[in-house]
Amino acid sequence: MEERTIREVAREAEVKPSTLRYYESIGLLAPQERINGQRRYDDEALKRLSIIKMAKQAGFTLKEIDTLMSGFSDDEPPSARWKVLANEKLREMDAIISQAEDMKKILEEGINCDCLSLDECVTFFNRKFSKNKVVTAHYERK
Repeated sequence: MEERTIREVAREAEVKPSTLRYYESIGLLAPQERINGQRRYDDEALKRLSIIKMAKQAGFTLKEIDTLMSGFSDDEPPSARWKVLANEKLREMDAIISQAEDMKKILEEGINCDCLSLDECVTFFNRKFSKNKVVTAHYERK
């Protein structure tokens, strides 16, 4: 088993050495053996860093990644852990996508706006997007 310095692992994992120290401090990486005061990382650390990177790319927070890696009982297989967290994350992503689509519609409509006042714009947008009123009704013209 080859041991690597913090710089070598950071380079290979495409993170900063401070990231590795931080992951150790919050428990995502196990404390590493030290030789002459320097951390030495084994292949297991690189595997965990790969898992962390993949989970981050999927949108998981570090807290969620910690749950994925150690927040379940030992008899719970990783695939079951992933399914639970992935389903939660998919619901979050659907909400974010819906919000982004609404934002896009408003921006696209605004590009074609010929309103002469902001009050007129607000009234138009509130009628057009009635499910998500842009502002409260007291701003609308009567």
